[in-house]
Order: sequence, then C-alpha cells, then structure tokens
Amino acid sequence: MPLPPENVQDYPRPPALEGVAHRLWARLGGAVVAETHAGLRVCETHHAPTYYFPPADVQARLTPAGGGSVCEWKGRAQYFDVTAGGVTARRAAWCYPAPTQRFAALAGYLAFYPGALEAAGVGDAPVRPQPGDFYGGWITDNLSGTVKGAPGTEFW
Repeated sequence: MPLPPENVQDYPRPPALEGVAHRLWARLGGAVVAETHAGLRVCETHHAPTYYFPPADVQARLTPAGGGSVCEWKGRAQYFDVTAGGVTARRAAWCYPAPTQRFAALAGYLAFYPGALEAAGVGDAPVRPQPGDFYGGWITDNLSGTVKGAPGTEFW
C-alpha cells in the first residue's frame, strides 16, 4: 500500500499524535534495530513526521546517553546509544518516559534519528533525515511542502 500524498504545511500546531497503518523498520550494521506494525507518529506543521516504536518491537541494545531535551508539547526526552550488527550509533534514539498528558500514549516508545542508521522506512518507502542536527523527522517521497531544519528555518 503506497503512502498517500501529504503536505507538511497542512500538519497541525500543536502537533497531532496518530497511529501508523504501515510497517515501520530500522536497520544498523545489517541488523534489525526495530520493526513494528504498531507504531505511532507525531505530525507538526513544517516537520517531517516523527515515528515511534513500541519498546517490545525494538531489537537493538539501547544504552542511556547523557543529556536530554525538552519539547514544549511532549515533555522531557531521554536519549540512547543504539547498538546493532556490531555498530553503535551515538544518541541515535530517544523516548519520553513520562510525556505530557496529551501525549501519554508515547510513554516509553522509541524514536530513531534516520541519519544515524543504515536504513529506515515506512512500508516500502525508504526515509531520509529531516534537515538539521536536532529534528528527528522521517522524510518520505510522498511529502511535499517546506520541512524545517535547514539553515534559516530552525526557529519558525
């Protein structure tokens, strides 16, 4: 089933949390990091969707990494190093252990920076990382509109 066309400028603000009808997958070092048919995604204006995997569907070794960040919508994030296939990607995953009430369904679900992985996808569609070194959105060919993260777009 192909991904339907979507324009990132049509996504809401505040962001929306929704289930994903497609299989999500991620690989590192030739090994499966995570694969699920029970993923969630967050869609926000001018962002590529950020996809989240249930912890039970993550097969890689996760090691807590230092630091953290705070999202005005979701709360405080915790970061992890990801090891699979003999390769470790530093701070390549994050989760919200105790998200805000609006995003309570995300508790413990894990997101991965696609640029830190060997490959990732939504259904059969491979993903590219959202521009910049902070945002973790997954860009697929069905998306149109301006995705923030490139120089000059970080703060709008």
